Amino acid sequence: MQTRPAEFFTPRYRWFALGLLVVAYVFNFIDRSILSILQESIKQDLGLYDWQLGLLTGFAFALFYATLGIPIAALADRTSRSGIIAIAIFVWSGMTALCGAATGFVSLLLARIGVGVGEAGCSPPAHSIISDLFEPKRRGTALAIYSIGIQIGIMIGFLAGGWINEFFGWRMAFVVVGLPGVLFAGVVAIFLKEPPRGLSEHRVQTAAEVRSATRMVEVFQLLWSRRSFRHLSFGAALHAFVAYGVGGFLPPFYMRTYGLSSGEVGTFLALFAGIIGAAGVFTGGYLGDRLGARDQRWYVWICAISLVISIPFAFPALLATSPYVSFAFWTIPAFLSPIYTGPSFALTQGLVPMRMRAAAAAVLLFVLNFIGMGFGPPAVGALSDLLRDRFGDQSLRYALLVTLLVNVWGAVHYVLAARTLREELAEASGT
Repeated sequence: MQTRPAEFFTPRYRWFALGLLVVAYVFNFIDRSILSILQESIKQDLGLYDWQLGLLTGFAFALFYATLGIPIAALADRTSRSGIIAIAIFVWSGMTALCGAATGFVSLLLARIGVGVGEAGCSPPAHSIISDLFEPKRRGTALAIYSIGIQIGIMIGFLAGGWINEFFGWRMAFVVVGLPGVLFAGVVAIFLKEPPRGLSEHRVQTAAEVRSATRMVEVFQLLWSRRSFRHLSFGAALHAFVAYGVGGFLPPFYMRTYGLSSGEVGTFLALFAGIIGAAGVFTGGYLGDRLGARDQRWYVWICAISLVISIPFAFPALLATSPYVSFAFWTIPAFLSPIYTGPSFALTQGLVPMRMRAAAAAVLLFVLNFIGMGFGPPAVGALSDLLRDRFGDQSLRYALLVTLLVNVWGAVHYVLAARTLREELAEASGT
């Protein structure tokens, strides 16, 4: 896939390309999140413990997803980003379908690792492409629109997974959601074109500049030298620790605590993710661009504010005696939790030169996913098992309550990131 001339990328095509990337991200999160709604059935069928479920949804997946994202991003900064995305979709979708053939913990673990390997090739090159298609003042909104794919993917994963599981079993659910992605990989290969690097800033790189993209060690050194990025990345990682840890175990919580079926839980949580969560993602990107035009520190301030406000609503949601009261309270955290995505990703792109964009996205995703996805679900699962002797069937409830308090720690890092943010963004814009 060769880079097209800048004239090819009309406003209409830019939005079309963003739409393709959103759909790719939808498939990404369908295949990633469907395991959550299927956990209880898999646990009963394969005889697993909560800590094993935590490994399947967390560390085992995140280890390969986060670490492989870095060399793939380095490759994307030198070669065809659109080609890498197409190959990645094919791999993770095929491995998702193979999850349905698992016969035990080890075989399911290996299949989930394969999903993580494929998904590592999606977001870093996608962030880089979007940054070349949309100028800085619209980048937060564009990346937020891309991130809505998370919410739509979770919605479809919960809804399809929950009801397919009820009627046909968890194995068929993996097959049904995995195979369409294999076909969509061909659509991406045909229609997603490679934009010139630097297109949105009217500073298009030459082929020689692309081939001599910065080494990953230099990207790490530059980002780590920026105090605002250090705090931003840790704030996002702790935010993700709660989001993945709590979100991954919400379906088992509702099934165990209130006796709901996978289809019922999947329907409610799908509405939260697909409608309320998507609204939160877009709001975060929109407010970041709108308020950030006055003061760039608003990009991180709104992340901190959303975290702190969510806690007083999340606690009664988990302590409610009725599932419907719980769902009602959970609408607020469902809206506020994903607000951080657009601002965090946009700031990361703004803190580095254009030649480092895919690599910079990979570094943020590495920190975010390694800490958040890697340790969030296993921590909740292990804590639930430890509390079982004291709280019995309610152990998962208290494990989730303890995990929510990590949001306060994350909010502190967002506030600290604001201290040097404006100076470091100005320094990066001159490189």
